Amino acid sequence: MEKKIRVIIAKAGLDGHDRGAKVIASAFRDAGLEVIYLGLRQTPESIVEAALQEDVDAIGISILSGAHMTVFKKVLEVMKAKGVENVLLFGGGIIPGKDISKLKELGVGELFTPGTPTQATVDFVRSWVNEHRVNVI
Repeated sequence: MEKKIRVIIAKAGLDGHDRGAKVIASAFRDAGLEVIYLGLRQTPESIVEAALQEDVDAIGISILSGAHMTVFKKVLEVMKAKGVENVLLFGGGIIPGKDISKLKELGVGELFTPGTPTQATVDFVRSWVNEHRVNVI
């Protein structure tokens, strides 16, 4: 039996706006991916711990608070410290273009800004996982 793509969607820090995260979570579910929605006020440590426990292929973080440089860097550090390898870290929200390129240099797979079609996000995650995993549907 082929393994379905599993994705965590989370909001990190004190950012209380989760509409975008819920829209993405629904789009992923509608596309046949398994989604674990962690909800609001997660820490980088709690996100990575959930990724380990849930054996996910990808971690998606929605951020609108302006703390994207700090949050993504910390999640990457915790992923490395916990040995979380071959797991895509991606995100979305209000992120300036100059910061997107810096975050991608650090190891974030992709960042999606408002107005990106949800299918583009699904397609990116599916493509990344298909390149890095075997036996996925």
